Order: sequence, then C-alpha cells, then structure tokens
Amino acid sequence: MWPTALALFFSMGLFCRCANFAAPQGGPRDTIPPKVIMMTPEFATTGFKSNRVYIEFNEYVQINDLMKEFYTSPFMDKKPTVTLRGRGIQIDMKEQLRSDQTYSLNFGSSVSDNNEGNPYVGLRYVFSTGSDIDSLFMSGYTANAYNGDSVANTFIFFYDESLDSVRRSTTHPDYDSTVFTLRPNAVGRSYPSGIFIAENLKPVDYRIYAVQDNNNNQQYEPGVDGIGFLDSTYNPSTMPPFEIWYDSMRMYLQATPQLYFRIFTDKQFKRQYLTGQERPGRQKLFLTFGAKNPRIERFKLEGIDSSQLISEYLTPGRDSVVLWLDVPPEQLPDTIRGEITYYRHDSLNVLVPSTERLQFAWKAFVSRKDRREAEKAEQAAEEGKEEKKPNPFKVTVSASREITPIDELAFTFDYPLRRMDSSRITLRNLRDEEHPADVKFHFWQDTANVRRWVLRAPWAAETPYELLIPEGVFENIAGERNDTLKASFTVLPPDDFASVALNVRGKTPASRYIVQLTDENGRVLREQQGATTGKYTFTYVKPGTVKIRVIEDANGNGRWDAGDMIHRLQPERVAVYITDKEEDVLSLREGREVEVDLDMNRLFAPVTMESLSEELERAYRIKVRKMLEYKEKQRRDALRQQGPGRRQQDQDNTVPAWQQGQGVGTNNSGLNMNGMFNRNR
Repeated sequence: MWPTALALFFSMGLFCRCANFAAPQGGPRDTIPPKVIMMTPEFATTGFKSNRVYIEFNEYVQINDLMKEFYTSPFMDKKPTVTLRGRGIQIDMKEQLRSDQTYSLNFGSSVSDNNEGNPYVGLRYVFSTGSDIDSLFMSGYTANAYNGDSVANTFIFFYDESLDSVRRSTTHPDYDSTVFTLRPNAVGRSYPSGIFIAENLKPVDYRIYAVQDNNNNQQYEPGVDGIGFLDSTYNPSTMPPFEIWYDSMRMYLQATPQLYFRIFTDKQFKRQYLTGQERPGRQKLFLTFGAKNPRIERFKLEGIDSSQLISEYLTPGRDSVVLWLDVPPEQLPDTIRGEITYYRHDSLNVLVPSTERLQFAWKAFVSRKDRREAEKAEQAAEEGKEEKKPNPFKVTVSASREITPIDELAFTFDYPLRRMDSSRITLRNLRDEEHPADVKFHFWQDTANVRRWVLRAPWAAETPYELLIPEGVFENIAGERNDTLKASFTVLPPDDFASVALNVRGKTPASRYIVQLTDENGRVLREQQGATTGKYTFTYVKPGTVKIRVIEDANGNGRWDAGDMIHRLQPERVAVYITDKEEDVLSLREGREVEVDLDMNRLFAPVTMESLSEELERAYRIKVRKMLEYKEKQRRDALRQQGPGRRQQDQDNTVPAWQQGQGVGTNNSGLNMNGMFNRNR
C-alpha cells in the first residue's frame, strides 16, 4: 500500500533521483486546511479500470473556482465532473482512458474546508492504466519576457519527441505547429511564484512549452494567451538534480528551477479581419483590424476623393486607424458609404482577398448644456443682445510654466490642421524685460501623429520666455481657427536636476541596445536607442529614484520585439541593472551625477540553472528589504503623528529588527520571511 502520510503531504507521484527534497522552510502555518483520510481507489493505483475516484477528508469541504483550478495531466477531451459527496469529493471520468498511461488529477486551490475556507493547496490524485507510474520530475520558472515579473498559473505542455505526430509537426526547422495541432502528453502548472514542478514524466526527450491560459480553455490561442518555448528538447532523466521543499508561508512547494521560460504574447498569428467601423465624429472615421499591418488593396468612399483623407495610425502595427475627412462639415452626408478590399484569414487560416461594404452613420448629439446655451443665445438675439459663443477650436500644450533646456513644446490639436502660418508666431527671451529678444525656433509636424506639432528652441537656463500665437494662425479641417494664445514660462537651472552617466560596454562593437531610464513602476522617463559601446548621459533628470532598463536590440530596429512562436524566434532579452549592493533603483540628488557601468556580457550572460537561482534569490531579497523599509516608514510616520511624550515612549520601547539580531529574515509581525530559495545544504 502506498504510504498515506507521504502521499498526502506531497500529493505527488513516486520519487526519483532528479529531485532532492530539502528540509521544510518557514514558520508555522496560520491556518489548517482539511486533511485527506482516504482515497478510493488508492493513490498511485496501477492497472486502473474504474471511471470514478472518491477522496474523503476529515471535515466537510467546499469547491471553488473549479474551472480555473482543476486540470488533468494529460488533458482529457471531456473534463471529469467533480461533485461533493459527504465529507469528500467524487470525480467521474467522462471518456475512455488511454491504455498504459499515467494520469494525474490536479485540484490547485479549489478544495477548502467548509467553515473557514482554508484551501488545500496542491491536492493531486495519481493513477496509471498501465503497470507502472511515470515517476520523473522537472522544475522551472516562468517569467514575463519584458518586465521579468513571475507569471503565475502557467500551464507547462510536454510533448514526447519520440512520437511520430510530434516529429511530423516539427520537421520544418522554420515552422513549429506542435502547440497548435497536438494535445500535450503531460501537463504541469506554475505556482503563484512562477515556479513549477512537473511530475509523473517519462524518461524521454520532451519538446516543452509554457502557456499562460488567459481564457481558461486549456488550449493555446495566439494573440490571447502568453507563450514561452525552449530551443531544444529536454529529458528529465538526464537533467541535473534539483531541490524541492515546502514553503509554509505560501503553503505550496518550491524548487530550484532547471528550465526557464520567457512568456510573451505572439501577435503574429492573430486572425486578420475587419473588427470594427465607426464614425465618432462628423469628420472622423475609425477602422480596427484583428491583426497588425493589414494589407489593404483598395479603399473608397462615395463622393469623397482619396486626397481628402488624412490617415492617423493609433498603434505601431497599424491595426487601428483614424481617417480624417478634409471636407467642410456642411458638405458631408449623415451616412457615408464605401468599400474596402483587404486580405483576411479564411476558415483555413489562409490570407485571401476580401471586399466588404462600409457604412458610417453619424448624428449630432446635443447635450442638455448645449441646448441651454443655444436657448440662451436665441433669447439674447431676440432681446437684441449679442452673446459671443465659445470658440470650439481646441489645442493642448504639453509644457508647464517651468521647463528644462532640453524640453520641447508639444501642441496636440483635436483635428488635423489644414493651414498653419508659423511666421506669425513669436517667441521672446525676457531676460532683459525692457529689451526682449526674439528667439528663432523650429516648428514641425510629428511624423507619427498628424495632430501633433512640436516647437523646439535653444533655451537658456534661468531665463523667462513668452510665446505669442495670434488669432487665426491655426485652422483645422473643420474650419475652426484659434483665438490668441499666450504663454509665459521659465527655464529651470541645471542645479535643480541630476544626471545619469552610463558607460556602455557591448558584447561586440556591432551590438546595439536600448537603454531606458524608468521610474519605479517601469514607466519610461528617458530613452537612448541604438546604444553601442560608449558613454551616454541623461541630463536634467528630476531628483528621486529611478531604474535602468536595457533591451538587447538584436535586430537594431529601436524597439523591443516579442517572440514568434511559429518561426521559433525568442523575444529580445530585457534586463534591469542591479547595483553591487543588490538595489534595483538609483537615488538621484539635485546637482549630482551618478555614473554607472553597464557591462552587457554580465547583464545578458547565458542563463544557467545556477544563475537563475541566484537571480531569483536576489530578487526576493530586494523585495523583502523593500517591504521592511516600507513597514519601517509606516511606523515612523505613525510616531510623527503622535504627541511628543507618547512618541518618545514608543521610541524607547521599539527596537528595530536588525538590532534584535533578526536581520531581514523576520518582519515585525513575527512571520518568517526566509528567502524563497534559502535551503539547507
């Protein structure tokens, strides 16, 4: 009989030489989940012939999120039904099981006690229709390819390379259809930490994929689900050993990762078709497509010449486009009809030409406010009073009242401009108020946005300026003209800012990188494209904390490229600079320059089992330190809000964790915060 205690603690199949179980880490559990007292048939039964399994617990249980949490390995075409029966759950198979096959029923966190809702995390039931249980393990880690964050609950698909069907699907070196056409031979799933421990594997070469199943259908859907893949096959019997231990804080197993998947969304295989046609304004048409870079052969609108169309692409892939009509509004009908011929995917996923009719209807919407203003204007006209209507012309200027010497003034208009006379615009230097000096400037249209214009000038530090745009300088396609626009602003001194100097050492002289300065949330503040070996300096950076993110721009196109599943192209690598003190942020001060050495051979070193474990341990230490710093800041803020006497008393009674000899391993609540990968050697 299978050892019940061992089966219930690990909920796993047979042990193998590939996994070394370390001592459990972490403090005592805060909650007690239900315990399994019996499985019928027994756990790890061989020669399985039943179609029903019953698992009994020591208390009444409930089932939650079964659709998301429950899965079988391998997947079954008809998912088993799971129902409550007494103090247990009953699982009924709905299809004929394969012969000589090891199966596992995986419940995730779906089963919990009926009173407190404490989940039994990682409950599994394993059986085999053959004479043996497949007993090998593999571990790994799944992370977002761009920001490096762990990806939870990712399915790991294992395909037996020895099977003819798998070999046929991968015979062409430049085309991989395995994950599209075949069901995996075994399945694992990552924990919330991104770590996965795949069990009950055979000693064969596997082609392995990681699928972030966003729509919970246990299939890979391009453009919707995240995907990650490995460039070669892996056999669990020949992999180096790894350790498994129970994390009592998270209440699930952890392991040192053997494999590493970078998850990305492959938009190459989104189906191409016209997804939408709208007319949100009288002179504005909106077309959306299912995939990027639609191939349009012909586009025609009745009564409108092609020269009267202004295109504005809203996405880099040009799958969303606004068509502005450079036609006087009064000449446009309420319904515009037309026709488009483009290439769309047919039922066999082949691009074929398709011609579709278009119809754009528009009806002016008059709000209550507009009606009141119109009634007020009519009443004023009847009384012989002239009331000036507000000018509908709208423009947004990006600059504030204080700018830096490298700033540009960006003007974004509601409509594209039909005419613009920049010779009437004046920019003056007001350092000498009695004798203001005219400043030469450049004013041009943004090539990526037809409604955006940019003004650039040689700004002098600590100098006030005045910008004057007379009435009627701008006229948009709606025939609207601007009122007089006037703005005053000052250029700030360099000492109010910091600078970051980056000494880049590329892998080769030809290697190119995108170096970004971001805030702590990853928002890009500054960017240097096409960086090679050399020195690059970001000046006029606001004081505070920033991160340095680097993209290995393999194709030199100046942007991060996700992978391509079909052609087996991995996403470009992205790394965040970590200081020698294991900090992922830089603190910038006014008037100071921070110098950083970026060695790309170190930053983008080959990923090994050891380096990945070290990286995860470091990331966890950084996370714990930030959490403790945040809790300490909260404590100090609370003390500042108290009276002086109480504050002094609390300070006398409070000893920081690091003075108690606890280090970063324990927070103030007493919970054990041992690192994710701290192990007994």
